[in-house]
Amino acid sequence: MHIIKYMESIRPVLINGEWRKSSGTDTFQAINPLTREPLEGCFPVSPWEEVEEALIAAEKAFVALRSVSNEDRAAFLNNYAARLEARAEELVDTASRETALPVEPRLKSVELPRTVNQLKLAANAAEKASWCLPTIDTQLNIRSMYSALGPVCVFGPNNFPFAFNGISGGDFAAAIGAGNPVIAKANPGHPDTSRLLAEEASAAAEATGMPRGIVQLLYRFSHEDGSRLAAHPLLGAIGYTGAKSPGLKLKQAADTVGTPAYLELSSINPVVILPGALKERANEIISEFSTSCLMGTGQFCTNPGLILLLAGQESDHFISEVQSKFDQAPVGTLLGPNVESQLLSGIECLKSAGAEVLAGGTSDGSKGCCVQNTLMKVTGRQFLKESELLQTEAFGNQSLVVIADDLEELRAVLSCMEGNLTGCIYSSTEGADEDHYNQIEPIIRRRVGRLLNDKMPTGVAVSEAMNHGGPFPATGHSGFTAVGIPASLIRFSALQCYDAVRSSRLPVVLQDTNPTGKTWRRIDGEWTLKDIG
Repeated sequence: MHIIKYMESIRPVLINGEWRKSSGTDTFQAINPLTREPLEGCFPVSPWEEVEEALIAAEKAFVALRSVSNEDRAAFLNNYAARLEARAEELVDTASRETALPVEPRLKSVELPRTVNQLKLAANAAEKASWCLPTIDTQLNIRSMYSALGPVCVFGPNNFPFAFNGISGGDFAAAIGAGNPVIAKANPGHPDTSRLLAEEASAAAEATGMPRGIVQLLYRFSHEDGSRLAAHPLLGAIGYTGAKSPGLKLKQAADTVGTPAYLELSSINPVVILPGALKERANEIISEFSTSCLMGTGQFCTNPGLILLLAGQESDHFISEVQSKFDQAPVGTLLGPNVESQLLSGIECLKSAGAEVLAGGTSDGSKGCCVQNTLMKVTGRQFLKESELLQTEAFGNQSLVVIADDLEELRAVLSCMEGNLTGCIYSSTEGADEDHYNQIEPIIRRRVGRLLNDKMPTGVAVSEAMNHGGPFPATGHSGFTAVGIPASLIRFSALQCYDAVRSSRLPVVLQDTNPTGKTWRRIDGEWTLKDIG
């Protein structure tokens, strides 16, 4: 990202339903990761007055949304999804220029369809309203449900320009699906992609009669103004995916006023490979790990950044073969200069803590933003001495192997693990590792949001059963998921209770005559999930 002084032809911001010139005095340009050169187009850095104006507009939209039916809100999300499909070619070409991610299959055939599907799933959840978990105590005439919380600011990451974008991704879909307006803060790595998405979101809102200010886009503002926004009494919640340090600053500010901040911060996703699995299918696991770690140049939040093995010939063979694959595999392009410098910094931190470099470890030396495929190794004893530093996330095409002398040391290493999004255990299919598995599973289970068996963690299926969350510092709160509709909608809601409120004054899903959905009802002292009809 390249900061420059204000100039003409900068891109407009979207505030209160209007595209207009920003009042900011500085602009920035995105960088082409393949050439390190600034891309065409300048984007404004919004001052506080503009940020607050967007928040006030969002609050007005929130009040207006209370009168918008679930069906109409669903229509907006479906209309938006259709518009993205219609503009797919321009969207994927722009995103590819800004991120160096390939058009095919990554952007066009995988990520954009996933994004469209998320919007449609959120539309379905909004229309059915089952996510609200309406609960009715008929004896005491007390009723409760989850309901919209207020304006939500979504900070999107750099590695998913569609599926996690602040103006189109999972947090956006969940917040709108729950009935909240969204202020999207674009990631500076792909601002033009965000602009194109926002154009279609704004057009969909207008076409379906949504309140002005239901979707707004700001490209960038200072960290100080971000904290100021997080602590503003009008803000309902924050959805953030990105680096740990700025995320925690947002959370600290939000905590001063009790605003919920849902953060995805850092994860190295430990993978334990037990001896029986290596004896049984070493080559298969070597291939799976190498592919998973280097896919997308390792720029996934579920990238396997830590491999744990027990000492032995099978483990030595595994390390030797993986090292060879890392040396031979082509080096991918990183998302930008900041990702490159942070990856190199992470590698240096691991080296300073005693990790030995087996492959790569330095800049690729090419014109683009690249770091050599990097494999590192440390003993279990060394890990226990420097467990905090050796859990530093090196975001990219890098992984650290930990060799434990025995099961006791492996258990000790796992007990030092911070919270992660995922954790995986590879074991023998014939039961040879069952005792080991039973001893380590309870340890790793407490430290990950999603536990996998015999499967690398890269990739997150959009499923109702999916949990994309985990204990701190993987996320700021282990009780919620960023992927999986309708569960992810609850983050952006408040539990509201009605005590002896007249039926005509109740939300539709809490009324006795509600013709759709299901509610929990207490009848004759028993709670029952009943169809209403």
